[in-house]
Amino acid sequence: MNDSVLIVDDSLTVRMDLADAFLAAGFNAVPCATAEEARRAVRDNAAALVVLDVLLPDADGLELLRELRASPLSSQAPILMLSTEAEVQDRVRAMKIGADEYVGKPYDRNYLVSRARELLRTRRGRSESSRPTVLVIDDSPTFREALREALQTEGYEVVTATTGEEGLHIAADIRPNAIIVDGVLPGEEGATIIRRIRLDAALRHLPCLLLTASEEKDSELNALAAGADAFVRKEGEHSLILARLAAILRSTAAPSSLPDTTSLLAAKRILAVDDSLTYLHGLAEMLRTEGYDVVLAHSGEEALELLAVQPVDCILLDLLMPGLSGHDTCRRIKAAPAIRDIPLIMLTALEEREAMLEGLSVGADDYIAKSSDFRVLQARVQAQIRRRQFEDENRRIRERLLRAELEAAEARATHEIAKTRAALIDELERKNEELEAFSYSVSHDLRAPLRAINGFSNVLLDEYAPRLDQTGQGYLQRIISAAKRMGNLIDDLLQLSRVGRMALRREPVDVSCIARAIANDLLATNPERRVEFRIQDGMLANADSHLLRIAVENLLGNAWKFTSKADHALIEIGVVWQDGQHVFSVKDNGAGFNNEHAKKLFAPFQRLHAETEFRGTGIGLATVYRIIDRHGGRIWGNGEVGKGATFYWTLPGPASGDGNRAPL
Repeated sequence: MNDSVLIVDDSLTVRMDLADAFLAAGFNAVPCATAEEARRAVRDNAAALVVLDVLLPDADGLELLRELRASPLSSQAPILMLSTEAEVQDRVRAMKIGADEYVGKPYDRNYLVSRARELLRTRRGRSESSRPTVLVIDDSPTFREALREALQTEGYEVVTATTGEEGLHIAADIRPNAIIVDGVLPGEEGATIIRRIRLDAALRHLPCLLLTASEEKDSELNALAAGADAFVRKEGEHSLILARLAAILRSTAAPSSLPDTTSLLAAKRILAVDDSLTYLHGLAEMLRTEGYDVVLAHSGEEALELLAVQPVDCILLDLLMPGLSGHDTCRRIKAAPAIRDIPLIMLTALEEREAMLEGLSVGADDYIAKSSDFRVLQARVQAQIRRRQFEDENRRIRERLLRAELEAAEARATHEIAKTRAALIDELERKNEELEAFSYSVSHDLRAPLRAINGFSNVLLDEYAPRLDQTGQGYLQRIISAAKRMGNLIDDLLQLSRVGRMALRREPVDVSCIARAIANDLLATNPERRVEFRIQDGMLANADSHLLRIAVENLLGNAWKFTSKADHALIEIGVVWQDGQHVFSVKDNGAGFNNEHAKKLFAPFQRLHAETEFRGTGIGLATVYRIIDRHGGRIWGNGEVGKGATFYWTLPGPASGDGNRAPL
């Protein structure tokens, strides 16, 4: 394991005792007598976990806790506080400042090591190592160490225990991937250890391999009946053990993604609440001999304050107390969602049936007289903790089933939505095709009468103008101008319709070449205009060359039109790499537009400038949008009134630019 544990306590006895306990558990112990020693130790070697006394000769332990939490060297390390059981307020303050755990003195060293392992396991998740962990429980040092070496050679992390009880506690703390247990052990036998593992909801899924030197015929049947996954006789070679272990690990189901169930064998904390110091200390002493950490509270108010910052596994509550009575304390505990499921046993000197019924009616899970044998109390505590574990396990199973049902319902809903969406898309495409066909037909049919209007209007203007007064000639000019505008609108509508109907043929396209050709055409239409074009070299795209030319022609045409009133017109076209894709742009320094209306730009017939100021049909950008959308790209624009506009678009497929912009 090789994790370093920083032990900060001014008592030499405590430091040495804890150092021995952690060293025996496989940790590196770093004992410190003062806060200053602890600070130096943290600077020299970051600790995986800190055990910190509240009272130190050169500092307040709670202030040192605050320092450790603020330091980047120790902020992530779990911190376990130590102090006398009477200092409840220190316990509450420490948990609020940032302690992960608080254990009262006198402590049980096995409990302390167990809680340290649990804190590290919870903080890190199941394991930091990708190698599977195997727990070996065997009382033979020679065989145990030889098996450890063989397992490590095969790539396993190995943890060992010499007794069944020790192995059970280690299994509860570290949750190994597999357990190898000897059939004959001091105290409980290997088969009994496996039975206890199978009865624990948190550990029952662990693969267990039972070893024995017995040659009896029923040995294997007894091992499997106890719950072992495999049975191997002890021999000189370890190859069979390794093969069996590999086989059971391969066949073991993956661990559940649900939160860990608390093991019955893990360290447990009991909150004892009683105003009688004599009874309270006697009860705590008896419970500690059984390996429990006992927290003492002298009133219901203290108990509630403590439960707000530190969880416990069971509550022993006196019935008759000054201030907040046992009944009132029980009601408050059972009314709080965060703590109401903690098993609560009511203790009282009253043995009347009515007192027991009243205690159970306010929410207590059990009721026991103070005069009862301590073994009865211990059994009741264990029964309540076991009941809580079963309830937690059942709740997790229900949550898993409910989650599976929800996921299945979501999958069905997603499938139905996808089907409906696909049907709507098909219907929309069909309607769009019909609309485009109708638009094309109408626009095409409008051309004939429009040509007649335009032609006869020009004949009138040429041959009959002298017969018309100035007003009549003005009306005729308006007819010709309107016919020309109508012709442009029909041409744009036809182009928009064709864009949606024509097949898309992708090929490598030189966007720079297209842009230069369009810029030359624009300059030729009005040689007197001074417009500077800056076109980036080497711009490439994978697109339909005809459609892409229409899009670029519209964008550059807009820039040409809206820079007509600029003192020095500048139009730029380029490409940049942004957010994992190539983004093309056309930028000008012309009239610009208000960005609040940017979403309207690409809808048909939407214009942000007056017709008298800049002529147009309102179809050009809608056509560009249709072209880019058909290619699977997107287009958007940014502008500022009087300072110009920039239009951006993306096209899937190869595109590049050398970053050099040169005047045309």
